[in-house]
Amino acid sequence: MSAPKVPRETPFLRREVAPCDWEGVPARPYKAAGEADFRDVTRRVLFDAPWGLLCQVRCFTIGAGGYTTLERHRHVHAVIVLEGRGRVLVGREIFDVAPRDLVAIPPDTWHQLRAAPDAPLSFLCIVDAERDRPVLPTPEELAGLRQDPVVRAFLDGE
Repeated sequence: MSAPKVPRETPFLRREVAPCDWEGVPARPYKAAGEADFRDVTRRVLFDAPWGLLCQVRCFTIGAGGYTTLERHRHVHAVIVLEGRGRVLVGREIFDVAPRDLVAIPPDTWHQLRAAPDAPLSFLCIVDAERDRPVLPTPEELAGLRQDPVVRAFLDGE
């Protein structure tokens, strides 16, 4: 039995040349401007479902004081912090994160990552290759989250 032919458009090796910057992997916008509230986030897709493994591995960098969109999805996220410091909201819990931390984000759970005010935050995010679109909170859902003073302070960047 012969080994399956490997498509050459999928590299066997990606070399990191700087934090969250790999040879031949362009930085892409995090989201379209005006699509949602976020600040200073870039992403790179490192692995996109080759050879039947139906996951995608992406690297995100959030600039100092930046943050991702507050959102939820039906799919699970596994987030592995590479460099920097920050905080993450998962549901109504807030965690400080540092290099080598793993954050598991369950389905349909509000989440947001924030870089420390004085340092960028880089992390890998592993998700299903085929996934649903993000859901943003309605004004009523956001008001409900903001009733918790700890969550409100996090969302306000305090």
